[in-house]
Amino acid sequence: MDNADVILERRDDENLILMRAERFEAGVAGLRIAARALAIVARRNSELAEEVLAEERPWVAWLPETERAGCVRELLGHLMAGADTGELLPFARALASWRSTAIVWSDPHLARDLQGPFAGDGPDVPRPGGRS
Repeated sequence: MDNADVILERRDDENLILMRAERFEAGVAGLRIAARALAIVARRNSELAEEVLAEERPWVAWLPETERAGCVRELLGHLMAGADTGELLPFARALASWRSTAIVWSDPHLARDLQGPFAGDGPDVPRPGGRS
């Protein structure tokens, strides 16, 4: 444990990682500095921030130009909050959500269909179990 982390692979649940607190805290401190530095770059030069994100995550190119700045802002906000708290799951969820959005935009037919208009509320569906 002095030089490496230990991964406990479990069959019935998510794996666990054991590490020294000093190594964990160093990682969080590094992430905090990197997130804040990237946020400063984004505030001063949003085009550069979009370019950096698009280079790291090429699917950003599939987002409409009007969506890219919002993507960068949202991801940076989650990254900064996660770096400050150590809770990165909201960032991971937002990243997956934006990736899914980009995939939809990559298919012009699907993107058009999902923008509507939608005809009504759809057909009535009976309740499960036959009760109304």
